[in-house]
Amino acid sequence: MKKTASAPAPSPPQVKIPFFNVKRQYEGIAVELRAAVCRVLDSGAYILGPEGKAFEAEFGRLMGSRRAIGVSSGTAALRLALKALGAGPGDDVVLPAMTFIATATAVSEVGARPVLADVDHATMTMGAEQVRAALTRKTKAVIPVHLYGGVADMDPLMKLAKAKGLAVIEDCCQAHLAAYEGRCVGTIGDFGAFSFYPTKNLGAAGDAGALTTQDAALAEAVLRLRNVGRPPGDNSRHEIVGYNSRLDEIQAAVLRIKLRHLERWVERRRAIASLYAKGLSGLPLTLPDPGTGRTRHAFNLFVVRTPDRDPLMRYLADRGIGTGVYYPLPLHLIPAYRDLGYKEGAFPEAERTVRTGLALPVYPELTDEEAGMVCKAVRSFFK
Repeated sequence: MKKTASAPAPSPPQVKIPFFNVKRQYEGIAVELRAAVCRVLDSGAYILGPEGKAFEAEFGRLMGSRRAIGVSSGTAALRLALKALGAGPGDDVVLPAMTFIATATAVSEVGARPVLADVDHATMTMGAEQVRAALTRKTKAVIPVHLYGGVADMDPLMKLAKAKGLAVIEDCCQAHLAAYEGRCVGTIGDFGAFSFYPTKNLGAAGDAGALTTQDAALAEAVLRLRNVGRPPGDNSRHEIVGYNSRLDEIQAAVLRIKLRHLERWVERRRAIASLYAKGLSGLPLTLPDPGTGRTRHAFNLFVVRTPDRDPLMRYLADRGIGTGVYYPLPLHLIPAYRDLGYKEGAFPEAERTVRTGLALPVYPELTDEEAGMVCKAVRSFFK
């Protein structure tokens, strides 16, 4: 008698929820964006023109900052801020071990030395306690990072910086419209550095960034530095050695359109985070704190923490749900920064976060139904 082969086990249902989906956002405002780009192309003004000036005014107004300056990327924003503050060879700059490498490379690019600090277990950000432990006699500045859209505890950090005579640059590259004590981040330190990489809360159609500051003299210094050392309105004089770090007009025009939607998009991110908080409650996961009364998370990323991170990531991928790891390694274990001399175990909270953190989809165009599918899949994994 012929033996009948057993039927293969059914594969998990495919829901196809990507981790990011910038096309959904584009499709909703495509007509506006195309008109804005064509307006720039027709104008013939492609660098330091009216779109950039208008965006700077509008972005500064929304952030509550006296000055906002468009630049070529978030990395450029950090580098220009450091340069404007006089950081350079012989100086140390304290920053968290848990951040994107650009926070450190900006310090390296101006010739200063990155000095790393651990992060707080609850917020995954660097606070005054961690900064104090990392200070040296050569410390010139500190760069608190508002990681994932969460908010560093700025009051104690600013008091420490003032007592020690240190400059403060807020890395807000993931934190557009995150707030501390009712103020947007980026308006508390000497500078706020923003990235408009396409996956950020406010994303360009390529690389772009901005600096915010309340200090007119610092703003004027950045205006020269971003334009190869030339003062505004005078292309014949190079007063200092600067950079080519300008925001171009097409990106400024795109950002102006998207800026009109930013508050609504961030509120939608917060609403998705609330759905996750409810749908994932009771599981062996550490969920991000959306904020107390003092802070408001902007949820550029929704990062859960679990010792089962890698199996969970594979389980969700098998079911068509995209996730992300931010970041695979803390800075002190990245090959590029081996020469800083730190060893594994130097920053236990940062190391724990990279082993356990998993980002779930949280872009504004994600539907309630899709967020529910993500929660259902995560719950089924833990069953």
